[in-house]
Amino acid sequence: MKDALVPGEDKERRLEAWLLAYGDAVLRTCFVYLADRALAEDALQDTFLKVWRHMDSFQGQNASSPKTWIMRIAINTCKDYRRSAWLRHVDMSQIIEEMPQAVRAPDEDSHALFLDVMRLPAKLKQVILLYYYHNMTLAETAQALHISRQAVQYRLKKAYKLLGQLPERSEEDEPEHPHPGLPER
Repeated sequence: MKDALVPGEDKERRLEAWLLAYGDAVLRTCFVYLADRALAEDALQDTFLKVWRHMDSFQGQNASSPKTWIMRIAINTCKDYRRSAWLRHVDMSQIIEEMPQAVRAPDEDSHALFLDVMRLPAKLKQVILLYYYHNMTLAETAQALHISRQAVQYRLKKAYKLLGQLPERSEEDEPEHPHPGLPER
């Protein structure tokens, strides 16, 4: 009888695996959204609390992966945090030094690009974060944001334009690497 499963044990193991696999990515995303380490850590905890509560309803809905589902929850949690009055008045450039080392840019050009990305409107920042920094595909990014692939491509193009460089046209599905400071895909 010692091999019998305890109710909820499988759920706990799955949550642990997801926390190990996606916890760092969720923390980094929350930090970029919230520009505050303590709030990002709170948002990480809230995200995985919501994951725990709704884990039974997740069955790979719409063929989405756990990563896209968890990142969507994290983004919505951060949006809720950003609605607070305090966060509307945060100066991103002053907060940058508080970033965890894994999030910081390695050189000045990357640092400047990161600040530019942080200043993008939320809809554009979301696609840049998911597509470039979390290496999600266009389809996964679209699923995580509940938008179409075309909307993702449009937002990427608009973000490139705002960052000062338009991508070259490509006949392939994935966009060309538009900016030397963005991570390689």
